[in-house]
Amino acid sequence: MSRNLRFSGGLAAVAIVAVVVALLVGGDGPAAAPTADGDDRLVRSDSQVLSLGDTDTTFVEFLDFECEACRAAHPAIEELRDLYGDRVTFVVRNFPLHENSEGAARAAEAAAAQGEFEAMYDLLFETQPEWGEKSSSQREVFFGLAEDLELDMAAFAAVYDADATIELIRRDKADGIELGVSGTPTFFLDGEQIQPSSFEELIAQVDAALAS
Repeated sequence: MSRNLRFSGGLAAVAIVAVVVALLVGGDGPAAAPTADGDDRLVRSDSQVLSLGDTDTTFVEFLDFECEACRAAHPAIEELRDLYGDRVTFVVRNFPLHENSEGAARAAEAAAAQGEFEAMYDLLFETQPEWGEKSSSQREVFFGLAEDLELDMAAFAAVYDADATIELIRRDKADGIELGVSGTPTFFLDGEQIQPSSFEELIAQVDAALAS
């Protein structure tokens, strides 16, 4: 079971819990992520980077695109990026736990191969109420999202269906398990797992990391 935390303050209260992210499979995408504290289980060279900061401070989120708590936390993470995106590197890792979580992560990876990871990342959370918590495959929905983003559909399908894509996502989850991740979203700041109880506390933790 995931833990429920709540952010308050400048944002509406959002539910928070615990983690993993997505990987680039070929193509043009974000810059390679730096390895945090030398532990490549936390940040792989092919992990997805949302923002590349100009300091060594790194914020890693292990997430599940089908997780309601991850969707609730998404606005807080975006506000955090607005505040620190030029100084802090933000990295996403996959930790699929639900029926269509892996399919959603595959869609994100396939979009990343065309340089559109962030667009798909946002769209998956935006549309989660439409495809989440379904027992049937939501492949057609994910391909529809790719069409909405005007991606090359043949290239998207090739990456979505590739064994290497599935292996990367499952490697993400395995890394998370080894790091103690048991639910989503889970956050790491400079290699240490953090459990902020409010948005203000999270900001204080990031400020402290930047000052150290």
